[in-house]
Amino acid sequence: MGGSSAEFLSTLIYLAVTVSFCVTLYVLVAPLLEGDKLKKRMESVANARDTMRQSRMAALESQTSLRNESKGRARDIVDRFSLEKLLEASDLRDKLAQAGLRGQAPIYRFYLMKLVLPLAGLAFGLFFLVLLNGPGWSMTQRAAGTLALTTFGYYLPGILLKNKATKRLNSIMEVFPDALDLLLICVESGMSVELAFGRVADELAENSVELAEEFQLTTAELSYLSSRRVAYENLARRNNHVGIKSVATALVQSERYGTPLGETLRTMATENRMLRQMAAEKKAASLPAKLTVPMILCFLPVLFIVILTPAAMRLAEAL
Repeated sequence: MGGSSAEFLSTLIYLAVTVSFCVTLYVLVAPLLEGDKLKKRMESVANARDTMRQSRMAALESQTSLRNESKGRARDIVDRFSLEKLLEASDLRDKLAQAGLRGQAPIYRFYLMKLVLPLAGLAFGLFFLVLLNGPGWSMTQRAAGTLALTTFGYYLPGILLKNKATKRLNSIMEVFPDALDLLLICVESGMSVELAFGRVADELAENSVELAEEFQLTTAELSYLSSRRVAYENLARRNNHVGIKSVATALVQSERYGTPLGETLRTMATENRMLRQMAAEKKAASLPAKLTVPMILCFLPVLFIVILTPAAMRLAEAL
């Protein structure tokens, strides 16, 4: 019994020494293995970024050069009459970007419409109201109508532009919280910010083309610009919404102070989902007030007819 117990004790000591040696060896070798993984991971991210930059440069080179393209009639007219100085709008580029119109061509078309539509309204008013006097108005009414048409033609491009920007922003905000969730998943899986924006843009192409375009532009700016802060600020400027502005501000702070990006995106996704819910509740709360006028104009006259017609018929028979 004494010999067997001694052998058992020696076996336990041998196992303990073996386990201690293995644990010590793992503790010493594990950091070296992790360093190799991190180096490979950084190299893969750098290679992916270089590949993205080369593909985008090839796409730009395949397009027609901006310096060689013709000015076009709209630009010729705008330059000839100096409409940019005459109808100068400091935030026109931002408004056009919010409506999804980028480049120089929409700017010249906007200035051209600001010139053509008031002249068309003035010509129509002078011909139809002043000369022909179709409605049979007095001279004062005809002059007021002509002035109203001219003013409406001047402000019509801005109204259409604002309407287009509002519709585009509403379509973006419908899926923006879901896009932040996808962005969070990509970032926490180990992707860089550029790759995460590009991957989410590809996934959102079927649900929201507008948001996919914005994320693609942000991906390109993150790849080209020297500072990511400028790319995030451009995203906020192109989409004039408090939710997107807060996300851009949070991303800038995360980039500047080194706060965890995953936690930032999770918080921003929750806040934007709450904003979407509050917007839906606001629409639901305004529904009774919007139904008041249709009910007065449509339902109440019919109700009065149904209730008062039998009484009127009986009163007529009695008389």
